[in-house]
Amino acid sequence: MRIVVQKFGGSSLAAADLRREAMQRVWEALETGFSPVVVVSAMGRIGDPYATDTLLQLMRETNPKAQGANVDLLLSCGETISAALFAEGLCALGVPAVALTGWQCGITTDEVHFGARVLKVDCERLWEVLRQGRVPVVTGFQGVTEQGVVTTLGRGGSDTTAAVLGVVLKAERVEIYTDVDGIKTADPRLVPDAPTLQVMSYREAMEMAHMGAQVLHPRAAEIAMEEGISVQIRSLQHSTGGTVIGHGIKARTALGGEQVSDRVVTGIAHLDKRAQVKIHGVDDFHVSGLGAKVFRVLAEAQVSVDLINLAVDSIMFVIDEAKIGTARQVLAPLGLVVEITPGFAKVSVVGAGMHGVPGVMARVVNCLSAEDIPIFQTSDSHANISCLVLEEHTARAVQALYREFHLDSI
Repeated sequence: MRIVVQKFGGSSLAAADLRREAMQRVWEALETGFSPVVVVSAMGRIGDPYATDTLLQLMRETNPKAQGANVDLLLSCGETISAALFAEGLCALGVPAVALTGWQCGITTDEVHFGARVLKVDCERLWEVLRQGRVPVVTGFQGVTEQGVVTTLGRGGSDTTAAVLGVVLKAERVEIYTDVDGIKTADPRLVPDAPTLQVMSYREAMEMAHMGAQVLHPRAAEIAMEEGISVQIRSLQHSTGGTVIGHGIKARTALGGEQVSDRVVTGIAHLDKRAQVKIHGVDDFHVSGLGAKVFRVLAEAQVSVDLINLAVDSIMFVIDEAKIGTARQVLAPLGLVVEITPGFAKVSVVGAGMHGVPGVMARVVNCLSAEDIPIFQTSDSHANISCLVLEEHTARAVQALYREFHLDSI
């Protein structure tokens, strides 16, 4: 049995005509000899009646401090509605299909709400449906704990569901359908003519996702890389093309043949609404043990930190602006001086080819300096260089780096 996992995002399911287009992709998979497993997100975006953010807003109106199991149970309804409608739509087209929730598919997670991680999958029910010749339409984004409590996988969790099912079912590939025709070299909202990358390494895709590109969730990229499963990012409007993600910069594309690139920088990504945190108040954070305690209390409160700079008498890092209140609350008992300044963005250049290549950081710094864009912090790894800039400078920074690394001709 040749299996393909097809994941459809909320924007691809927001209207009846889009859902029919998505169902056509399922039909095409069947026609070419595949047994498709469909994964769906909640339909639409905030403001649409069943979108995740709309349901979250409804809960916040009931109790602004709501969290945990009740929130996850409500949020899971969006995908459940989507799966039921999609399955019935397929049935109306003469394609036998059945909607399945995450827990009906045997997806067991840990007990972290709105950020759970998948622990195991018992896919016997899925195999049963497939052997019956029916198309399973699975709710993305959700699972269940060992105790039977509904959990959700956090933002972008449907991508993770698709990747996990692709692995356990040994699918030939995972297809992620979005409203863009693949991963671009820069955010098309800031650089409208940015070309689509035909092929990317897992590492590049994961870095782009972590650094702010919203086409694929970072955890899904990690799972695909660990297990070596091919991922295709495709537009709902086109049955071919898109971005193929595979091993190394050299990867076999869906179009056939080998495509090889010696590019140093693959793309530019950015994250808005960042806040810079500066902490001081002791002579030596290491000796006092307070440095470790700072990061421990933040981790326990689910506050992710980035761009970390450590000195003997100070700590500096970056958090999501949405977590400012939580950070202040958990850091207050430590008796330190905490300064939190919102209004920043993280802009990153990404490319597996930059490892060991001298001068990339110099080009980044010189480029932004030439545009009179101050850099407040930097970090780098084998596959990315990130700069903290004022949020008002985000567009200019992305556009300048796009030109500097000639990303119009990838």
